[in-house]
Amino acid sequence: MAVGARGTHRSFETPPIPALPGKSVLQSAFLYPALTDKIPKVSIRTPFAGPRKFLKPSPPPQKLIFGFFFFSGFCGLLYQVVWIRLAFASFGITTPVLSVVLSVFMAGLALGSWGGGHWVSRRRETPAPAFLYGYALCEGWIGLGAWAVPLLFGLGEASLLPLGSTDSTRYLLFSAVALLVSLLPWCLGMGATFPFMLAYLQKKDRSTDGFSFLYTANTLGAMAGTFMAPLLVEEWGFRRTLWAGAALNATIALAALALARRKTARPSPEPAAPRRLPAPDRRQGPSFFLPLLFSTGFISMAMEVVWTRDFTLVLGNQVYSFASILFTYLLATFAGAWHYRWSQKKGPMPSLPLGLGLSFFCALLTLGLNDPRIQSSKAGVLLSIVPFCFTLGHLTPRLVDHYSGGDPRKASGAYAVNILGCILGPLAASYLLLPLLGVKLSLVLLSFPLLFFLLQSLPDVKKKNAGAWALAVSGALFAVACLVWAGDFEEIFSFHSMPYVLRRDYSATVVSCGTGMDKQLYVNGIGMTSLIEDTKMMAHLPLACLSDKPRSALDICFGMGTTFRSLSRWGIKVTAVELVPSVPKAFGFFFQDAREVLSNPLCSVVVDDGNRFLRRTNEKYDVITIDPPPPLEAAGSSLLYSAEFFGTVRAHLREGGILQVWVPVGDYSITQAVARSLSRVFPQIRVFAAADGWGYYFLASGTPMPRLKSAQLLARMPAAARADISEWAGTVPAQEVVHQLLSREIILSSLMSPDPRLVITNDHPYNEYFFLRHLRGRLAHL
Repeated sequence: MAVGARGTHRSFETPPIPALPGKSVLQSAFLYPALTDKIPKVSIRTPFAGPRKFLKPSPPPQKLIFGFFFFSGFCGLLYQVVWIRLAFASFGITTPVLSVVLSVFMAGLALGSWGGGHWVSRRRETPAPAFLYGYALCEGWIGLGAWAVPLLFGLGEASLLPLGSTDSTRYLLFSAVALLVSLLPWCLGMGATFPFMLAYLQKKDRSTDGFSFLYTANTLGAMAGTFMAPLLVEEWGFRRTLWAGAALNATIALAALALARRKTARPSPEPAAPRRLPAPDRRQGPSFFLPLLFSTGFISMAMEVVWTRDFTLVLGNQVYSFASILFTYLLATFAGAWHYRWSQKKGPMPSLPLGLGLSFFCALLTLGLNDPRIQSSKAGVLLSIVPFCFTLGHLTPRLVDHYSGGDPRKASGAYAVNILGCILGPLAASYLLLPLLGVKLSLVLLSFPLLFFLLQSLPDVKKKNAGAWALAVSGALFAVACLVWAGDFEEIFSFHSMPYVLRRDYSATVVSCGTGMDKQLYVNGIGMTSLIEDTKMMAHLPLACLSDKPRSALDICFGMGTTFRSLSRWGIKVTAVELVPSVPKAFGFFFQDAREVLSNPLCSVVVDDGNRFLRRTNEKYDVITIDPPPPLEAAGSSLLYSAEFFGTVRAHLREGGILQVWVPVGDYSITQAVARSLSRVFPQIRVFAAADGWGYYFLASGTPMPRLKSAQLLARMPAAARADISEWAGTVPAQEVVHQLLSREIILSSLMSPDPRLVITNDHPYNEYFFLRHLRGRLAHL
């Protein structure tokens, strides 16, 4: 039969229907579907195309799916970076908050992957497009989290206000619960994307290495999200950055729906040829692979927390420090995953024992290469973690592919086991390893499970495994050498002939060192303050400027305790708030009368976040002093310099009360931003330049402050306060010290920028995100 239409000629050659035994041709026609496999495939010929197989299965669009998981990973890390910062604002800037956010994030991935894997495994007869519908639903659900998480954080913060200070067991426990409730639902969706897409890939082309394909794309996207998140926040703020992520998730969901609805050729009854699996390793049982996957996840995330504390001395405690570590970690992990896929296709692939040996040795490199006596460059610190992250990036997808063989349920289960280790690693590092062992011992201890699995994979000495044995022995010797000779920021003071006291807690490592007036306070290796007159005047100047006799004062950021001690000289009720538990414990190192001050029933120290403390107390104060920790660009500083925080402070000042804010020297535009933030809340502001150009005193109040001369101010001070001013002044009288400070008063308008956008808010912390601003400044000077 021939049919012509619009110049197109198609010829169909239909084979005769064979007659079944004992059946007529007519009866056999009704049973024709049963004979389909015996009938030659139909060819279609047109003038415009050559012959093609009508029943050839259409392969999955690899580039499109790669794009799905690239942008999905981009959004996931974008959310993680922003959510960590929002969690700091709501629950305190502490290592436990960071650890819990990371652990909950990973818990959602693990549970979502495990649950999704079980769900798809029970629906083996489901057509491939159905799994794309499930994937699209997950992406849409993740996008809703961008809107919901900030609201849930606000509810959690409000509900935790009655639970006491941030170092209490109740608060630590219930803040973890609040973070769990706020983050887990959306992270479940992130984890479920893997099994849904793995099921789709297996339906389409019987893929056995689908996990490594998706893992590589997801890691590359996560790396891009880590890099772009600070830049987007700098331009748009937290809220609009989250909106952008939600829009991208919605776009992925719509694209997946479109792909699911696209009509494709009828699938072939014969399964496609499976892709080549990696060369089999010696051990392939769950008793080896699953504990190893758990250990690699545990070690990698625990080390990330240890690195964050260890590298603070070099990288600083800015948002870019954590982002740099995370970006480097993901970049090396992506390179390792890509190397695994390249080796799988090109060969030869390194043996598993050799890979474990390299991981063990490279884990110790981060300790050996970061001795402060060797190098202290940012590039060197970040490069030191690349070899270890590369080897883990190679091992993780390889182990999952090998264990699962492309089965979505097995792959999701193995990935969930790996993420379970990622959940427990940060918690163990924050609450156990760092407080009890410190940086050096923690890194050595975390590396030894890799040696254990290496020895398990090599029960017998064989010539072909000589390289792995050499790495095991050299790594063990290197670990001993690091324990004996290598140093870290905690031990840098032992290299100098000065007395020091080291304290560790779940939040930070605190070092008090020096003698006489040369004493210093270090938190995670960063110098906080020293014994200077300015910290005394932060107490005496605002108290002396009050219209009425003071009754109480609040000191936010304890530091060495100088301001707290000076406030106590006025014989009033004094409360100090400090975020790091070990900092107030160092008070006695700097002042011999510390025990006497702390025993005063009018004086108390509370371990808490300053913003949270004010929100949970009903008390009002005559003076509130704030001395945020350096640097100016740290998250802790931006939260204490924001217009919203200043509004909270004003609500806790009595009529005529004064806020004293210290702004250290640094980026001048940040000083301008602080001035505008204050002016949005307080109508009366006075500014004094500190001695030797160290910064500025800001006095802010809701009512006019009296302008008194030095003699008048001294007359308002008790004798103990006047003696405190003269304590370090030598032969200079107290009146001269006060006079010199008053002579350095400057006009507020000289600090105000004409740009109204130069302001610090909780949504747009101008001081904290500065990369593009500095880049534009450098380009303008070229």
